[in-house]
Amino acid sequence: MITRSEALFIGGRAGVGKTSVGYEIHEQLSAAGIQHCLIEGDNLDQAYPPPWEHGLAERNLAAMWANYRALGYRRLIYTNTVSVRFTGELTAAMGDDPNVTAVLLTADDATARQRLAGREIGTALERHVERSDLMARELERTVPSKVHRLRTDGRPVADIAAEVIALTGWIWLRP
Repeated sequence: MITRSEALFIGGRAGVGKTSVGYEIHEQLSAAGIQHCLIEGDNLDQAYPPPWEHGLAERNLAAMWANYRALGYRRLIYTNTVSVRFTGELTAAMGDDPNVTAVLLTADDATARQRLAGREIGTALERHVERSDLMARELERTVPSKVHRLRTDGRPVADIAAEVIALTGWIWLRP
């Protein structure tokens, strides 16, 4: 039984595979009997106009994490484009000084465009592609070097998830 919380923050541009990798980590940890929760950070403040200046994502994370903690959860998987830039603010919202693993998923422009084209069926594809390209450059420039970087191009989601889990130490790998 762990007493100190542990947080895994997964960030990266749109189309890099954050959500897919997060769900696969959830599946692999569940299969191994590892208690955890998964929060998709984009859902914590998705509104128009954007409420970012009000700290709504952090307030919602604090409320959700308090509920999970009350039920005995100590491991959080949190996916959000810029989460790896704001681990201090996010862990402060958690309120319990967790051990942190931060992973920036990366992919080249062509891979991200292909993935976005597969999921964006409305009018927003070009806007998402443009924002994804800009965010990739910004993340590369602003994410601290202590954050693990993993390429997702041409790799199976299960392999990426297993590599991320290995970074956390949540599953002891056997030879």
